[in-house]
Amino acid sequence: MSTLGIVIPCYRQERWLPRTLDALRTLPSGFRPSGALVYAGGGAPAQPLVPGPPGWRVVTPPAERRDAAPLTPGAARMAGLAACEGEWVLFADADVEVDALWLARALARIESGADARLAGLWGRIEEWFVDANGRESAGVPDLYGVGEAEHEVDYLATLALYRRAALLEAGGYDSRLSSEEDFELGLRLRARGFRLLSLAGRAARHWSAPRPSFSELSRRWSTGLCFGQGQVLRIYLGRPGFGRLIARQSLYLATLALWLAGAAALAVSAARRSPAPLLSWLALGGAALAAMAVRKRSVRLAAHSALTWTMNGLGLLVGWFRVDPRTGREAAC
Repeated sequence: MSTLGIVIPCYRQERWLPRTLDALRTLPSGFRPSGALVYAGGGAPAQPLVPGPPGWRVVTPPAERRDAAPLTPGAARMAGLAACEGEWVLFADADVEVDALWLARALARIESGADARLAGLWGRIEEWFVDANGRESAGVPDLYGVGEAEHEVDYLATLALYRRAALLEAGGYDSRLSSEEDFELGLRLRARGFRLLSLAGRAARHWSAPRPSFSELSRRWSTGLCFGQGQVLRIYLGRPGFGRLIARQSLYLATLALWLAGAAALAVSAARRSPAPLLSWLALGGAALAAMAVRKRSVRLAAHSALTWTMNGLGLLVGWFRVDPRTGREAAC
């Protein structure tokens, strides 16, 4: 009987864990689980710790770290990897409900052993919301836009089934990154000739409070999730892959450029004692916001998008320069 490693990192998502664990209690015949539940949030958990299924290991920060910053996503996943067995390891965030049919197909695919360079499997992830009153509603049916057909992908995120040997050969998740660890790992795996596939069908449902929301933006800033864009750019400066990362962050960089143009327009207006340059910039920004409002059919959603891009752009700058307290060194050394 083959062993499948299962790693569930939990960043104060305890409310979703029972649903996530229930989806993984029964594996297809021929597989037995070796699971690790990683509480990576730092400090006291938001809710009492949920025990893992029998035989699973529960990984918590050492006592001296209980009041420290949370583990980075990469550090939490690597801690879970070290705590479980299996030639293949399933990484599923604590708010992800894995689809049993997809998992059965994925395990059958890896059991066939037909592709020695296959490093990871993924699939379509549905977004689902639960509001404060417990009402459930569907969000985006394809969170990452992977489509229904089987095809190669550049990276795996939120749910990832990895070959352990390939993951370790590539160096594993980078523990220095506050985010973007999935895409960065995909760069290294593909550079070594490994393949990543998205299988047909729904792979999982991702659960959260209703989004988009302005409170979610606050959470992403306070937890450092928007700093990873700058960290990974600094790490890859002068290395292969930097151009692809720049293209991936182009929207945030363009938003920063627009705000910089606004500051320049203000300075020119002040120097010339004329409001014309500033008014021209305001007209440009207003037109862009109006176009987004028409496209999204909502002024609120347009404002949310503009604020999201601005916050991620600022987070990119912070991530480029900051020293990460979780590693005690520059985020891009």
